[in-house]
Amino acid sequence: NPRTTRSSENQSSGAAMDPLAVLRDYAARGDLDKIIFNGDDVLFGDDYTFPANAPTAFTSKQSGRPYPLSAAVFLAQHNDLKHTDFLQAARLRRIPPVSLPDRKTFLDFLHFGDSSLPSAEPLLPSSFAQDAHPPPPPPPPENEEGEGPDADDASTAHVRALERPLKDRNAVLDARGRDFLAIYHAALRREEDRLRNKDAAPSATGRHEPSAAAAASLANPKLDKSLGDGFVPIILVPSASQTLITIYNVRDFLEDFVFVPSDEKMRAMKGSPKPECVTLQKKHVRGAGGPVAFEVRDKPASLKADDWARVVAVFVLGKEWQFKDWPFKGHVDIFNKVIGFFVRFEDDSVDSAKVVKQWNVKIISISKNKRHQDRPAALEVWDRLDEFVRARS
Repeated sequence: NPRTTRSSENQSSGAAMDPLAVLRDYAARGDLDKIIFNGDDVLFGDDYTFPANAPTAFTSKQSGRPYPLSAAVFLAQHNDLKHTDFLQAARLRRIPPVSLPDRKTFLDFLHFGDSSLPSAEPLLPSSFAQDAHPPPPPPPPENEEGEGPDADDASTAHVRALERPLKDRNAVLDARGRDFLAIYHAALRREEDRLRNKDAAPSATGRHEPSAAAAASLANPKLDKSLGDGFVPIILVPSASQTLITIYNVRDFLEDFVFVPSDEKMRAMKGSPKPECVTLQKKHVRGAGGPVAFEVRDKPASLKADDWARVVAVFVLGKEWQFKDWPFKGHVDIFNKVIGFFVRFEDDSVDSAKVVKQWNVKIISISKNKRHQDRPAALEVWDRLDEFVRARS
């Protein structure tokens, strides 16, 4: 069910609002950067909200299945990428990628006035207007007595004529965005680590073992309080300057949705000491009744047992020494209790993420120059973090 429309006139008239028409209008005005992904929705500024998985009139030439709205919006916003980079970026965001033949067709429709799309009939429901109500169907024809087998057959044929299937057996079985092979390998690694830790002597591990209080706190990571009830979660960032997200610029990225290099923030501080802790507010929390506070720290050694129970996320550097003396038994244990993020520039070499791809972390790509792409990246961090915290709660 669609969420909102901009004009009450549209609602009162019952006119359906086509998301592709709205997307085309935003592209013509140069406002594509105002379209953001928010959970399961796509927000067109403050004007419209549509479900991200809503089927559109944009269909695949190969399979004949409609692309969801998320695929069309992502292509419109990232059509300047090479196709291989575009496919990788779409998969990282778990958005169905648009194939190369379909890509040109849609961009012609979006930018060059070609009003036709491969679909012969739009698959968008006409009920996107909030107050729109379709007229009642005409009564089925009756036989002379108005009943009997002929009347039933006519009614059935009338109902089937009005049906519009949105999924078939192939679409129902389609598990796009789910990497079952990665889940299988993660399970194998977890079992191997469990057996290794079970057989290894404490003196031979060379790893810092958690204190009794820390072990008790981490044995049951279930959160006793939900966000907004006085519980302040902790986000850890690396203290090294070579990482993109540090304690200097984390507020700009997660609170203001813009990436500012750490060296610029350090110069602006003009010699002021580095903050020990940064408190930031998550703005525009849907259904949370207001902003939610988070603490950001970069010195894990200063955390107490109760503090470790509040740690919900970490921005990883991609180096093993970042986790030295952490009260966990390895990467599998860490990223089962704490969600990890690795922020990289989208045109960095593959080797920059070679190590973290072996860990259960979320890779977030940002542009070096296109600052309007920072907002979707920051919102993806919040979306993933929300899902993780809800699962722990």
